[in-house]
Parts: sequence; structure tokens; C-alpha cells
Amino acid sequence: MRISSVGYSIKQGAKNIRRNLLFSLASVGTIVACLFVFGLFYAVLVNFRAAIHKIESTISISVFFDEGISEEGIKLIGEQILTRKEVNTRDYISPEQAWEEFSEQTYDDPEAARAAFGDDNPLANSASYKITLKDASTQADFVQFLEGIEGVRKVSSSSYTADSISAINAFVGYASFGIILILFLVSIFLINNTITIGITVRREEIKIMKLIGATNGFVRAPFIVEGVIIGLVGSVIPLVLLYYLYDMVINYIAGRFTILKSLFDFTPPGTLFSKLIPMTLILGIGIGFFGSLLTTRKHLKV
Repeated sequence: MRISSVGYSIKQGAKNIRRNLLFSLASVGTIVACLFVFGLFYAVLVNFRAAIHKIESTISISVFFDEGISEEGIKLIGEQILTRKEVNTRDYISPEQAWEEFSEQTYDDPEAARAAFGDDNPLANSASYKITLKDASTQADFVQFLEGIEGVRKVSSSSYTADSISAINAFVGYASFGIILILFLVSIFLINNTITIGITVRREEIKIMKLIGATNGFVRAPFIVEGVIIGLVGSVIPLVLLYYLYDMVINYIAGRFTILKSLFDFTPPGTLFSKLIPMTLILGIGIGFFGSLLTTRKHLKV
């Protein structure tokens, strides 16, 4: 397409928006609402998954060894554990460390309890590896792997907690996808109506253009430009609103709910919006482009 044709398409696309201002504003408003909700869900989802990851890092798997196993055997088991990509951390817990932690958690006076036992460590055979995973949903397969390692006496894990976290993660993901999909379909429907009205208003003009040899691409271009402009405007507005809202919320929580902030690490705005901005712009422009493309293919048979 020549530069003059591109200029014509942009000019006509802008004119179409002015001619059908009410429907154009309705389309922009719907895309704004759609992408605003999308941004909210994305922000909640990113922070929720960060919180889940923090919880996952506290869910540990303990691997206990056969009695009489050598230090070399323990080291070999540790090396086999680290070959697995799902492993987040792997720490060795010595019998002395295990007894100290147990006494701290069990007795009111742990120092007195340890003194009473003296050099006789009741957990002398409790050396272990304490392991955390990157994703709790992989726990069942990883535990099965651990149980198959030679020299492993027992594997202690919390399968119920891991399964619960995985189920919550999946539910939030599916629910978010369903709601966003519905909003996108509504946005495309409204753009469809806006473009259809523009085609109806210019039907006679389009017929003349076709009679004098205008190609389908040349006729469609202004309507596609119209859809893209609507999508672009509809994606910029929610990004601005979301940025200030998100920044205000995390600053408010940091100032008023210090306990919550210590338990929950919010994703910084820069990190969140470095991914949200391109995604939202692509979605907004994509909705406008494909909505207008589908409409023109359907209605421009003149």
C-alpha cells in the first residue's frame, strides 16, 4: 500500500470514529472495562502466585537414611537429589541439629532438656536432607523418586498441603481465564456493531469505490484502522488507571498494615507493569484489529 493510501486509511478511520462517536465510545468503554479487569486479575494472580511460591518454600520434604550409612553414601544421595530440576533447596540436617531443633520446639526449657541427655543424643539416627520444591504439584512424583534411591530409609512429606496449593492455583487460573474470555467476546461484539454501522453509513460510497476498481484491502483498511485506534485507546486508559491504583494500594497497605506487609511481599510496580504493558497493548490492538477484520469480511460483499 502506498503512503498516500495509508494516510487516506488513517484519515477515514478517524472520520468513522467521529461519525459513530456514541458506538465508538461504547466500544472503547467496553475494552477499557475488559482490560482493566484483565489487569486486576493479572496483578492479583502475580501476587497470589508469589505468595504461593513463598508458602511452597516452607513446605519441606525430609529424607532419612538407612542406619549405618557412610558419609559418602549420604553425599551420593544428595548429589542424586540435586540432579532433579524441580528441587529448589536441599539442606543437610545433622543429628545434632535435629536434636537441637526438636528440643526447641518440644520443651519449655530446651537447654535443661539437652543438659539432661548430655552426650546421649536421642536422635542419633535422624540425619536427613530437608528439601523444598519450586512447584508443589511435582511433590508426588519427586517423593516416588526419593523412595527409589538406595540408602533412603524414609521420606516424610505433606502431600495434603501440596495438593491443596496445586488445586487453589489451578482454580484461580481457570476462573481468571473464563472471566477474561467472556469480557473479550463482549468487546469484539461491540466493535463488530461499531464497524457494521460504519459500513452501513458508507455503503453507497463503498459501492462506487468498488465500481471504479478499489481493491478489497483498500476498502477494508479504514475500518481496520478504526478498530485498531479504538483498541489502542481502550488499552492505554486502563494501564494508566491500573498503575496509579496499584501503586496507591501497595503504599496504603505498607503504611497501614505493616503486619500484612511482613507476611506478604507485593510485586513492585516496575516488575509487574514491565510485562502487563506490552500484554495489554497487544490484547487491545488485537481485539480492535481482529474484531474489525472479521466484521469487514462479513459485511463488505458489495
